[in-house]
Amino acid sequence: QVQLVESGGGLVQPGGSLRLSCAASGSIFSINTMGWHRQAPGKQRELVAAITSSITSSGSTNYADSVKGRFTISRDNAKHTAYLQMNSLKPEDTAVYYCNAEGTLRTVTHARFSSWGQGTQVTVSS
Repeated sequence: QVQLVESGGGLVQPGGSLRLSCAASGSIFSINTMGWHRQAPGKQRELVAAITSSITSSGSTNYADSVKGRFTISRDNAKHTAYLQMNSLKPEDTAVYYCNAEGTLRTVTHARFSSWGQGTQVTVSS
């Protein structure tokens, strides 16, 4: 009932930048957490960054140590969209990047949901 569509991946040289977008659509009442995960060939999927909004917090963020200071996650609540600005990219950032969103549905019971996007490839290479 909730679909996520990622965009913005591609090929970039080391030291370059990319901006990923993740747009959620469907029967959404609210989205609490939006996050970016990545999976490189032969490795497990790992959390890259997440941003959580609540009544008391406009957007607390969490980053993997490997991307702190280089990546920035943000969101537009009105558009149900999250962004990942990636600067100073390194070859080890090469992976498929997946967006995840968790929240509640626009139903009588406000059932919770957790949805994933299809992934977007990021390749950092000279």
